[in-house]
Amino acid sequence: MRFSVVTVGSEGDTRPLAALCRGLLDHGHDVRLFADDSTLTLPRALGVSCEVLRGDIKSSLPVVDPRQKLRFSDLLRVGKDLKAHIASNSAAWLRAVGEHGAHSDAILFSSLALSVGVTLRDELAKPAIGLAFQPGGAPTREFSAPGLPPLKLPGPLNALTHKLAMRQLWSFFAQSAPKARREVFGTIMTKRPAFDFPMLYGISQELVAQPADWPADHVICGHWRAPMTDWRPPRDLADFIGEEPPIYAGFGSPSAFVREKALKALVEAIAGRRVVFSPGWSKIDRSILPDNFLIARDVPHEWLFPRCSLAIHHGGAGTTHTAARAGVPQVILPFGGDQFFWAGRIAARGAGPKAFRGAAGKAGVIAKMISFAQLDATRQRARELGLAMAREDGVGKAVREIEALVGRRRERRAAAMAV
Repeated sequence: MRFSVVTVGSEGDTRPLAALCRGLLDHGHDVRLFADDSTLTLPRALGVSCEVLRGDIKSSLPVVDPRQKLRFSDLLRVGKDLKAHIASNSAAWLRAVGEHGAHSDAILFSSLALSVGVTLRDELAKPAIGLAFQPGGAPTREFSAPGLPPLKLPGPLNALTHKLAMRQLWSFFAQSAPKARREVFGTIMTKRPAFDFPMLYGISQELVAQPADWPADHVICGHWRAPMTDWRPPRDLADFIGEEPPIYAGFGSPSAFVREKALKALVEAIAGRRVVFSPGWSKIDRSILPDNFLIARDVPHEWLFPRCSLAIHHGGAGTTHTAARAGVPQVILPFGGDQFFWAGRIAARGAGPKAFRGAAGKAGVIAKMISFAQLDATRQRARELGLAMAREDGVGKAVREIEALVGRRRERRAAAMAV
């Protein structure tokens, strides 16, 4: 089979898709991955055919000198800039993916590529399968939408939060999607497209059990973990790790929001311990960190986390899953989005402390969270979680689900033509 896979987002969106694409290739399928150029290092290393989407997702973030204060207007501007990024590039994305997708058996899409996926489904009459890293593609009574902090709500209200979250997500495309469809295909879109496509989730059932009230074609597969490449650490990193595992600290693409106050709080809470620090999408450099911090760029988490004693991070789905599978305790300092959800899931498994809003700027709170994470009981629960996740075959299950979904579609079309 031939698949067009598309995502619009940060490296956290692309890395699990790289693992899935590699799995599809290993099962004899033809795959091309469409994504932002800055996120394609791992897919290329895994031998996945890639095509760069127009635009630069980093331009939507306030990547400036971390000594500058973070203003509330900076946060408001992110959503506006992201919508502008989508609007200015949607037509180009449709053309690029559509050219390949016209000869594909299915369009696989995730994240902010939602409008690309559903448009090509309708215009090319192709199966479309959503790929997600948060359990928010269908309403459930069992928990609230991942974009909210963990809430204890009655079942009907939980389901309502998911419906509202999907409407909020579509608001990013409400104006750009009809315009791009008209420009590329000459058709007029009069209403929001149906969100009735299958969804596969690259998340662990050890963190989120399959909701009993989900549709049958919404499936939690397990963590989509990339196979290790022949990556080798630079000498300074290998020497720094040495015999005693250091702490990891890094905040992925949200590092653009980490400014001097938060860095000082982190440094104070670390209290001189050795730290491997990932600057992510930021301009944090050697000049504002002490000597016990080693800045490490572009280091695969799959390689690094098993060599660390603790992971301090923002709570992105990919980072959370990779640290959990490595069996290390986690201190999660969320910024927003689904990060509070994942912090709650790790705390519920006892593999890390409870997260607190605003903790990233409070040294005393971070220090207490680190102390909790270093307890023997926390370390043991983190190890147990890692062993349980290691038994999952998330990529294998996703490949089988994709093959079955597309295969059933072929059978229905053949039966219809035979009538």
